[in-house]
Amino acid sequence: MTQPLTIARPYARAAFEYASAHAVVAEWAGKLAYAAEVSVEPQVSALFGDPRIEPRKLVTLFQQGGEAADPDFTHFLELLADNRRLRELPEITALFEQMKRDAEHVLKVRVRSAVPLDDAQAQRLVDALKRRYHSDIELERSVDPAVLGGALIDVGETVIDGSLKSRLAKLETALTQ
Repeated sequence: MTQPLTIARPYARAAFEYASAHAVVAEWAGKLAYAAEVSVEPQVSALFGDPRIEPRKLVTLFQQGGEAADPDFTHFLELLADNRRLRELPEITALFEQMKRDAEHVLKVRVRSAVPLDDAQAQRLVDALKRRYHSDIELERSVDPAVLGGALIDVGETVIDGSLKSRLAKLETALTQ
């Protein structure tokens, strides 16, 4: 069985290349985000693969207002429908967003800390990450009591573990050897 990301990648790449060439990346990002939200609704996802419904008839569900204001985006959705790939819209959207951030030199960084970061702490972190990665930073903050103290910073494929939990685990390992 093929992985959803493997299936989604060529569609996301084609959508991004088209949107870039026509200077509509931001608009398509919004339209794809809406379509992805719709695709995970239980009432809609139940329609995927239903033999009584022609896939192209589903396309209007994935457009804001249900109308084809953008014929090129409608054509993209019809292509997905014809190939029975509408269920891959969340993965297509995620890949499109990643390509958009890469093109804009923006890194999405997730920070998990034991207590909420205040705005000053978040800004210092963003400034330090900007210097290190030479990119703009899109910071997503969350609170995770399991961290105990410090923070876990997820920068794409790199994780910077400054948590108290990992320091205690290292100390435990050193003491038990």
